[in-house]
Amino acid sequence: MYRKKECVAMLLAGGQGSRLYSLTEKTAKPAVPFGGKYRIIDFPMSNCVNSGIDTVGVLTQYQPLVLNEYIGNGQPWDLDRTRGGVMVLPPYQGKKSSDWYKGTANAIYQNLNFIERYDAEYVLILSGDHIYKMDYNKMLAYHKKTGADCTIAVLEVPMDQASRFGILNTEEDNRIYEFEEKPKNPKSNKASMGIYIFKADLLKKYLTEDNDDPTSSNDFGKNIIPKMLGDGRLMYAYLFEGYWKDVGTIQSLWEANMDLLGRNPKFNLYDKSWRIFYRHNAEPPQKIVAGARVSDSMITEGCHISGTVESSVLSESVTVEPGAIVRNSVLMSGVTVKSGAVVDYAIIDHDSVIGENAWVGGPSEKNAITVVAAGLAIAEGKSVECGVMVDDSNIADYGSRKDGE
Repeated sequence: MYRKKECVAMLLAGGQGSRLYSLTEKTAKPAVPFGGKYRIIDFPMSNCVNSGIDTVGVLTQYQPLVLNEYIGNGQPWDLDRTRGGVMVLPPYQGKKSSDWYKGTANAIYQNLNFIERYDAEYVLILSGDHIYKMDYNKMLAYHKKTGADCTIAVLEVPMDQASRFGILNTEEDNRIYEFEEKPKNPKSNKASMGIYIFKADLLKKYLTEDNDDPTSSNDFGKNIIPKMLGDGRLMYAYLFEGYWKDVGTIQSLWEANMDLLGRNPKFNLYDKSWRIFYRHNAEPPQKIVAGARVSDSMITEGCHISGTVESSVLSESVTVEPGAIVRNSVLMSGVTVKSGAVVDYAIIDHDSVIGENAWVGGPSEKNAITVVAAGLAIAEGKSVECGVMVDDSNIADYGSRKDGE
């Protein structure tokens, strides 16, 4: 019934994203908006399609409603296939037991039947919380050329930052001989990107053994990769050259959005040879009225701009009223910035209102980002200091919920 697939992708999208705080309170991290009209998961999904990989399992767990709804039948990414396509894979109860996914390796283990139904020769493991463009087919060709049991994508980082990453130490031919998790004194600057290709039968073996080990953390970086290295398996590093950003923190999410701006952006979304696909709503065109000022910004459909927008990214249906100023900020869908208000170095989550003459954020020595959670109303004339996070726990100090609760 199921056509054989050479390679199946498994996209880990169940992370809680706790370092994004209020932005992920009701939304899985891969479903967080990015770049005005996208969500984070659009990037690995689009990479799969552009790479010719048409069978993708999306493993969800934390707050999956928005993410599941967004993926739907996969049509925006051309993954609404009769054989293959995209399938959401949540934890489930079997005859003997039921478990939440206990780690990245355990999540794949619980879905081995998805891989087996397509008799895949290779399995591509991806994370759902990174911003980048990558041809996985080139990585697969390298994997086959070397005859590797496992290939790990790596990015060369500055040596003074290498201790923040999982580091792969390699021979001259890029064969991996050692893996170090956030070493104090790194020997190399080849940082793991959390992107793996395995031989399917070997992956099944190691996942099964790992599941049977009660002492295991059930994690690829902590358990599977070190075990394979210890067993002398043939493992290679695949060097990726290009833009890659882990947007797991408020600061990195803001930085990645800012990287879209400028005459020569660090991350280019306008490359027609590698399109990023997304699910969009039927919104009217943006409207920028006479007297408005917009510079070096991305303005999405449905926006109504009467004030000033500088170096910012605005999602759909944002309103900036006359006399309002938005600078160096990311505004999610449905945000309203009232007359005379100033928003600077901030992320404003969806459907929030910044009241007249209010001031939110501003520059600081460390570019501390101010955050306003979804559905809140900052009161008229109120000031929210640099780096403050306004949510349900402290909204009474700055305004109220829009619904009055």
